[in-house]
Amino acid sequence: MSYSSKTLLISALLAIAEARFGQEQTPVSAVSSLQNVGNPGEAATLAGGIPGVLLAAANPCDKLTLADKIVTQLGDSAEVLDAAKGLVAAEQNFNPFVVSVPNICGDASLPATEALRGIVPLVDPAVTGSDTENANSATSKTTPFDATGLSVADVMKAQGFSNFTTAGAAAGGNANAGNNNNNNNNNNNNNNNNANTGNANNNNNNNNNNNNNNNNNNNNNNANTGNANNNNNNANTGNNNANTGNTNDNVDCGNTGNANTGNTANTGNASNNTGNANTGNTGNANTGNANTGGAATGGADFGKCTPTMDFQLGRAGRKATEGTFLPTDPLVAQGQQDALNPNIITNRICDQLINVCGANDAAHQQCLDAKAQILASGDKSEAVATTFNGLLGF
Repeated sequence: MSYSSKTLLISALLAIAEARFGQEQTPVSAVSSLQNVGNPGEAATLAGGIPGVLLAAANPCDKLTLADKIVTQLGDSAEVLDAAKGLVAAEQNFNPFVVSVPNICGDASLPATEALRGIVPLVDPAVTGSDTENANSATSKTTPFDATGLSVADVMKAQGFSNFTTAGAAAGGNANAGNNNNNNNNNNNNNNNNANTGNANNNNNNNNNNNNNNNNNNNNNNANTGNANNNNNNANTGNNNANTGNTNDNVDCGNTGNANTGNTANTGNASNNTGNANTGNTGNANTGNANTGGAATGGADFGKCTPTMDFQLGRAGRKATEGTFLPTDPLVAQGQQDALNPNIITNRICDQLINVCGANDAAHQQCLDAKAQILASGDKSEAVATTFNGLLGF
């Protein structure tokens, strides 16, 4: 082949590649053209991030994360969801000089937005089997495939196309739960340390302090193993002031006093105490100590905002029987539409704690932990609002 022929061939290939890349930018205009949604300039900013996630070298999961962010920040109106669906279904840029098959996201948790799940992307027509996949992609935008527990890559395989590589596979579904357990263990240790600190001034009652350590160990293993008497003894070792107000609780229920004793010393560990309220301490959580959990946030400072959400039927623009979630704090809710999916709202709350509320890192982490628990539960009922608020101590 002559030099001129090679030059023409390369030029033609580059022109085709450029045309393909230009075709993949359709989601940019769809998002940037959204009007009266989110805060001023948000749609344009989000649209500006689209080309980067469609580059050949980009992680294929990044575009799914961005699609979730579009819905989180701009709301879940029909026009916003259509634009986000277009991004999920968009063909990622493809360099045939480097690879012969596309790269697909294997993270089953993405996209997190329910309305975006089950949608599969277009692939380059040069890929073997692209006819099947591109037909599936068109279908999925209006009739999403079943994606329960599946990644986008899994859904594509289930629909007959597997000529791709997989990237971004998430850890096992229980990974977050495991991390939460570690956090709980850390806070249990903090309970022990704090209890010792609280009793350090009882110079004449060292033996009782040792008993108190044993009580804490028992609390970690089983909060209801009959520690009421020990708590009463502990209350007499110089901590009468700390237990003032809890005396009636001790009389009514020995285990109630035990719960208050643990939580009183545990300043700053609200996140894990709250998490434990649904494990071994469920009975105690309902014995009048709910306010104690909220007040014991300690190191978690939510700044100018109250990071709670509510569930209501028949909001504006919704059917009377249609229930949606929305942040209760005006500053957090500004520019956010109500959502059928609570995970959109939990994500919004956690983002705004840092963006506008001035919350500290401890509060933000507590919110992220609560958000992860809600996502892992898969629950989208009215109870989610109460559960999420409780996990944050409200």
